[in-house]
Order: sequence, then structure tokens, then C-alpha cells
Amino acid sequence: MGEISLEKVTENYFDVLKEIGNIGAGNAMTALSQMLQCKVDMKVPQVKLLEFSEVGALMGGEEQIMLGVYLGVEGDITGSMMFLVEQQSAKHLINKLMMGMAPEGDTFSDIELSAMQEVGNIITGAYLNSLSSLTNLKIFPTPPALTVDMAGAILSVPAIQFGIFCDRILLIQSQFYDDISIDGYFILIPDIESYSKILTSLGIPVDM
Repeated sequence: MGEISLEKVTENYFDVLKEIGNIGAGNAMTALSQMLQCKVDMKVPQVKLLEFSEVGALMGGEEQIMLGVYLGVEGDITGSMMFLVEQQSAKHLINKLMMGMAPEGDTFSDIELSAMQEVGNIITGAYLNSLSSLTNLKIFPTPPALTVDMAGAILSVPAIQFGIFCDRILLIQSQFYDDISIDGYFILIPDIESYSKILTSLGIPVDM
């Protein structure tokens, strides 16, 4: 199993990953709508299998300031997951959550960071629940960690941790909006054996 290469990803395999991404991101947006108590629309997410080095550029450059929620994935599969959102978009979400009471400015107070961590926790939890329901696998998130930094710095953590398994990650780019448009990025990084388990559980033959 450890010899499987994501370079050899098949069309069926990628279609399954896209379907998981569509359903997971859709459920995450539903959870966000309930949390913000307002309608949140979402465009069909883009699902891409990218090298770590390509992800920062897609988010507007490695120096783009992002707010990232990072958590580990445990249970039948192992790996990690991240939800990243650009700084001003994060401010908008937090202000919605705090009924317009969030302070102005580019920095985040402890209360704002706590609110955003909860947003990230609910969004990633909804995504993982979708993955668990589709695969009938037991999947548990670890407590989330939140950081505000340049995209390149945030992405360096999973790149170092999981680069020993593979150099590509599954990125789901979801554009959602209420009165402004927000780009959110889900990054799922299972280890190689976990990719195999996901596919096998869905009846997709693993022959790479």
C-alpha cells in the first residue's frame, strides 16, 4: 500500500475525490449558514490535486495573509485537514458571527480568533462527517489549531509533516457568499494508505 503514487491517479479515482469534495463542501456551507443564521450560497467547488508548491500561488501568492484552521484526522484513516480563508474574508465572517460587533482593523482579538476557530471547527467537522458517511469509515478530528500568517508559512506545516508520504494534496476551493464573495479552501491530506482505504470502501479498485 505504501508504494501507491498519487502521480498515477486514475480518472475514476479523481471523480470519487471530486464527489467527496462536492458533498463535503456543500455540507460545510450548510453548517456555516446555520451558524451565521443567514443564507449562504455556494458555487460548485473546484477540486484539484496539486503539488504543495502550487497551492500558495492559487490562493493569491505565498505572501497572502490567511487565517488557517488546522486539525489532525484519526480513526480508520489518518492525516490532516485545513480550512483557510483570506484575512478580510475572515473578518467578514467573524463580524457576521458577532452581530456586527467585531472591532475594525487588520488584527484579530482573542475573542475574534476564538470565534473563527469555532467556525473552522464546525466547517471541517461537517466535511469530515460527510466523508465518514460516504465511506462508512470512522473518522475523528483532533482539536483544531488556528493561525494567522502568510499562506506559504501555514502550508509549510503539512508540507513538512506529510511530504514523506506524498508531494500532492487534495484542494477544494469553494466560493461562497452572502453579501460579499468569499473564497475558502479545504485541504485534505490523508496519508497514502488512507487514500487506498477511502477508495476501497467506495468499491473503487486500487490498482496504481
